[in-house]
Amino acid sequence: MDFDFSPKVKELQKRVSDFMDEYIYPNEARYHRELAAGNHWPEVIEELKPKARAAGLWNLFLPHSDKGAGLSNLEYAPLCEIMGRVMWSPEVFNCSAPDTGNMEVLTRYGSPEIQKLWLDPLLAGEIRSCFAMTEPAVASSDATNIQASIVRDGDHYVINGRKWFSSGAPDPRCKVFIFMGKTNPDNPNKHEQQSMIVVPMDTPGVSVVRELPIFGYAGAPDVTGETLFENVRVPVGNMLLGEGRGFEIAQGRLGPGRIHHCMRVIGVAERALEAMCKRTRTRVAFGKPVSEQTVTLERIAESRIMLDQARLLVLKAAWMMDTVGNKVAKKEIAMIKVAAPNMACKVIDWAIQAHGGGGITDDFGLALAYANARLLRIADGPDEVHRNQIGKLELAKYK
Repeated sequence: MDFDFSPKVKELQKRVSDFMDEYIYPNEARYHRELAAGNHWPEVIEELKPKARAAGLWNLFLPHSDKGAGLSNLEYAPLCEIMGRVMWSPEVFNCSAPDTGNMEVLTRYGSPEIQKLWLDPLLAGEIRSCFAMTEPAVASSDATNIQASIVRDGDHYVINGRKWFSSGAPDPRCKVFIFMGKTNPDNPNKHEQQSMIVVPMDTPGVSVVRELPIFGYAGAPDVTGETLFENVRVPVGNMLLGEGRGFEIAQGRLGPGRIHHCMRVIGVAERALEAMCKRTRTRVAFGKPVSEQTVTLERIAESRIMLDQARLLVLKAAWMMDTVGNKVAKKEIAMIKVAAPNMACKVIDWAIQAHGGGGITDDFGLALAYANARLLRIADGPDEVHRNQIGKLELAKYK
């Protein structure tokens, strides 16, 4: 097997890395200063977006599309990992969640009118968006539990429901939702009860109730919120693909979304390992550098093993998505969604330990990195759901 990247990908890796060196890493301190000053959406991101676009490093995530860079999932994977080394940098390249997933949905399923209204400004980085699926009143790990309603009334749909972990909703730049709710709750096929519909943010009846901090970090990337939809009326043309096809859309959306999360969190873990190595080489305890303590050497070694394992599994999943499609690759997608965040949590935890008391402060960025990695063990489906699916697929071989 050839594990080498193509010359095209290598060239893009260098360009993304050079951009990170020139613009992203030098602005990390400014980003956190702006956060500390109460600005959850630091201005530095908007200042850097035109530079990324001018450098041709824009919308790299869209596979096989003339609206993006036309990269496959396998080609995008190493670029996404580089961006993931700084948690806010994907937005600079217009490659951050939830916009990436929403843009893929609108590219695949949006009408020409919907695409003109919402996809084009998203692709241009002029607005941001939200994906509203999870609900506080039910166990949303089983999405068939969702109770929000979408009811046809003449030329409109009327929407009612309460959502939370609505990614991006509190962002003042957020202008549009993709909302999942039930259009036919009596359908005997529980996977054909749900639909997805486009809801403009300024529609009467839409309100953001509150932000939802993650481990106390209100300024973490992709700030989520609790949102309320009270008798919200939108035109019937805002329905995506058709009534009862919400799960079909979700499968198309969540596959790429999950693998993007895994690609990014590998970058986060790589940086944590680098921090662990640098820190332990410069600290002396009990007469020798911490890096020479056996427990430290074991943790560094295990981190490298787990990181490379996770990366290879992600690349395999990306290759399968490109060659046989998301549906056939569902086991591999589920496997990386379990493996990558768990790996990152462990590596970051060891890096925190290596930093001592400093590791749990905001001085080294490890606490925020851990908060986001830990979130990924729940977001886009919890570990337990993916493990159940993997187990069932494995058992099916022995019928």
